[in-house]
Amino acid sequence: MAAAGGLDRIREFRFRLLQKPEEFRSAEELERQAMGGGEESPVSVSVLRTAQDHGGLVFGAFADIYLAGVGADLLGWDGSELYRFAVLTAVRPEYQNHRLGYRLMAFRREEALKQGLAALRWTLDPLRSRAARLSIHLLGARVERYLPHYFGRLGWAEEEGIDTDRLRLRWGLADATTEARLAGRLSSPEEDQARWTAARAMITTEGAETGLRVPTEVREPSGPTAHLEIPFDLVALREHDPASLRRWRSAVRDAFRAAGDVGYEVEDFLVLPLEHERRSFYLLRRKTPLAGAPPPAGRP
Repeated sequence: MAAAGGLDRIREFRFRLLQKPEEFRSAEELERQAMGGGEESPVSVSVLRTAQDHGGLVFGAFADIYLAGVGADLLGWDGSELYRFAVLTAVRPEYQNHRLGYRLMAFRREEALKQGLAALRWTLDPLRSRAARLSIHLLGARVERYLPHYFGRLGWAEEEGIDTDRLRLRWGLADATTEARLAGRLSSPEEDQARWTAARAMITTEGAETGLRVPTEVREPSGPTAHLEIPFDLVALREHDPASLRRWRSAVRDAFRAAGDVGYEVEDFLVLPLEHERRSFYLLRRKTPLAGAPPPAGRP
């Protein structure tokens, strides 16, 4: 096990497929640490090993001989496209500021491209700011669908009555947006601030006694762009203000449904410093109808 004092000296990771039984056991243990008692159960050793031997991909990032991060994919088929579906991306807490999640995604992209695949899909909790920023802003993945109560109630979510809503994303592995994001061509902080200012707020929030924000109102989107706020730190919210989790889940679900009903889609994900606090937002844009396309049913 790497000593905590040696983390700053570890600058490179080795990425490879997991091979030995003890590596799969380490992967399951790593999941438990990374999840911190989260709502989903870890992917078991038997499932990881089976996936590796039957068309899946289970790989790790090693700091020396120490497993620092792990990913697992299955093959998926939607009737027209063969793709990889990421069922696991986990990083040990002490390595979560080493951009290791980003590097795990880059490695799985390279492996999928070698196999001639064009896309990777996965789901994420729409309230998790870190995962949304990585997936949408840094990688350029596109939100395909909002999935309410996708897994039923699991783990602490069952205990606290919280639904397991998810976003399903598709990452076009060779798309122009993906190439640009991986090349580091990102919007500037000034551009992000300007886009946020120009967008209409769908969820209004206020500070609670805990110092954390809570939603107060959900509004219909209007204009070319809108923004949809989520908690900046879901772990802190769950620890210090768990009663507001239901309010956040309900507000975000209602806002995504309202946006989808009138033709908005997620364009980006922004984390902004506003009035001395960091806040997180999905940026949505109204879809541009194709020239000559008929209007949606029931609308003029």
